[in-house]
Amino acid sequence: MKPIYLFCKKINSYLRRTPVAWLQLSHQKIRLLVAILGVAFSIILIFTQLGLRAMLFDGVTILPESLNGDLYLLSSYAKSLEHSSLPSIYLYQADAIEGVADARPLYVNSGSWVNPQLLESPQEDEDDAAVPQSSRIQIFAFNPTKPVFKLPEINQQLNLLSVPGGILYDRLAKSELGNIPQLVKSQGFVTSILDNHRVTVLGLFSLSSTFDYKGVAVMSDWNYGQMEGIDNLADITVGVLSLEPGANPQSVINQIQNNLSKDIKVLTPDELVQGERNFVATWPEGKILNFGAAIGFIIGIVIVYQVIYTDVSEHLPEYATLKAMGYKDRDLSLVVLQESLILAIMGFIPGYLASYGIYYLMAKFIEFPVSMDLGIALQVLMLNILMCTISGAIAIRKLRTADPADIFY
Repeated sequence: MKPIYLFCKKINSYLRRTPVAWLQLSHQKIRLLVAILGVAFSIILIFTQLGLRAMLFDGVTILPESLNGDLYLLSSYAKSLEHSSLPSIYLYQADAIEGVADARPLYVNSGSWVNPQLLESPQEDEDDAAVPQSSRIQIFAFNPTKPVFKLPEINQQLNLLSVPGGILYDRLAKSELGNIPQLVKSQGFVTSILDNHRVTVLGLFSLSSTFDYKGVAVMSDWNYGQMEGIDNLADITVGVLSLEPGANPQSVINQIQNNLSKDIKVLTPDELVQGERNFVATWPEGKILNFGAAIGFIIGIVIVYQVIYTDVSEHLPEYATLKAMGYKDRDLSLVVLQESLILAIMGFIPGYLASYGIYYLMAKFIEFPVSMDLGIALQVLMLNILMCTISGAIAIRKLRTADPADIFY
């Protein structure tokens, strides 16, 4: 009990101390306000960059995280799932491997989508009619009798995919593709043009748009073959494998690698997701966003350092007096670090609130699927505390120049 008593006594004595750090900062109200705004600005910049970066990384993992498989077959030459292409014969060979319960093909492609509301616009002269502007969307195709997704909204509407030209449409797609959800709700279906072929939206599901695509359409492999050509069904994008109960995934992987072509690779769900993350990390967009966050971090260090350094410089005689009274450099350094932490907390609050508003505006008007989750907030908070601590540590060097002998001159 004695250590606990001593600890509580030390905390109590600490709380009773004069709040030198706060008094130092609050003495100059305008300077304190400028410092808080400076820290908040750097936090807003970091929040924005990290939020867009998270959207970039989350966007490429939407598909692999939505697939319902135990193992996945991809081309060994593909850097990402979307760029994979392998002959469907490998899928049948993998289906014959001991421990594999089912092997299902998935086709991933992109197509040009025309806003159906533009198709309804009257044309004065058919010969001079302008071609409606199209937008790029992502296409997922599979056999409805062998579903590959674990999304209930898709699996509950598999019968709609068997309708010639029928597709399911992502309700979270960008509005420039057309007000499809409202039209489906009011009319029951919507007809549009996808890759110069007429398609009919018969149902909706929720996924998300990404940096590269403004929406997603899901269709049957038969409809996909009619649109892109039957010959294109000979090569699949990814093979989705389900294992028999009790089967050892590593044993199945070894069998596939030993018996099938070296042109394919076998990945677990975690490896598939991580592979997509590693691929997007090489994109220029990811590097630019990382650089922007780093710039915000450096700006914050400079601002906080300037404020604390100026404060220490102006009160150097007072610090020298405290040294003459017996205070050690460690005690005075603690005061400076406390000032840094106070600025970190006070700057984080308005920075967080402003960033939350920016996230809302981006999601509402620009239709970027960004959200303020706890992980990003904690990450920025830790970076903010580190940023201010580094600034205080640099400013402490000036504090060590305080010489008690100077106060007598």
